[in-house]
Amino acid sequence: MKYENFQTFTAEQNEGVLTVTFDFGSVNVQGQEMLADLNSLAMRLERDRNTKVVVFQSANPEIWVCHYDTELLKDMSTEAVSREEVQLLDLQSVCERISKVPQATIAKLEGFARGGGHELALALDMRFAARGKFKFMQMEVGMGILPCGGGASRMARQTGLGRALEIILSARDFDADEAQAYGTINKALEPSEIGEYVDNLAKRIAKFPAESINSCKQAVYESIDKPIDEALKAEAYWLYQATSKTPAIKRFTVADEQGLEHDIENQRKWNELVMNVQEIN
Repeated sequence: MKYENFQTFTAEQNEGVLTVTFDFGSVNVQGQEMLADLNSLAMRLERDRNTKVVVFQSANPEIWVCHYDTELLKDMSTEAVSREEVQLLDLQSVCERISKVPQATIAKLEGFARGGGHELALALDMRFAARGKFKFMQMEVGMGILPCGGGASRMARQTGLGRALEIILSARDFDADEAQAYGTINKALEPSEIGEYVDNLAKRIAKFPAESINSCKQAVYESIDKPIDEALKAEAYWLYQATSKTPAIKRFTVADEQGLEHDIENQRKWNELVMNVQEIN
């Protein structure tokens, strides 16, 4: 799969990891060009079983992705639309498509991510931020609207109701440590540490079967929206999607025949064993 001819970012493949680097104008503004590129990227990822992890970063030392282009926002309708007539907005559709790609997606946040930029980060699977460099904000309430790229919808799923409303209604900057405490990111890291941490995580995940990565991801996403009995059925469904396409049964058979689970030394070093078992295909 070729990942080229994008206007707003570059994409580089390396052993199952695709690194997307935003580099568009002075602030990586989130306009029609970026949405078109992200949509094209998602279409390619949906068909790609060799790429297992996608890391999103920025070439700009201060900004990850800027807010949504005001050139597009100023043309919004001023007429109220009924629930029956309302349709998804472009940013909502693109972020949702990105969120559903079969690969694990990671935001490496080493600059500002405000408004739509932060909503794009929320649509990714994992987020890691550099202390002293990262800030996020949902400023929409101050402009007279609301976060409408998934920010209002995804925020409470990440943080809980009260914190989501504080973030959205305060329209203020939150730094990396606050983001970690509130749950919008996985971890705050020193600028000197974030690159190695994200690289090691991406490379580790990329060693695992593509179908298993996708099944894990889809089962977790489904569980958020379902009652527990339905979520458990979804787990079982995605289990069999994985076993039908991965060497899982072969790996379990080898482990059983060799009695590996009964060895206390094996129980002590599962962190390494889970990587060694990738050799069984």
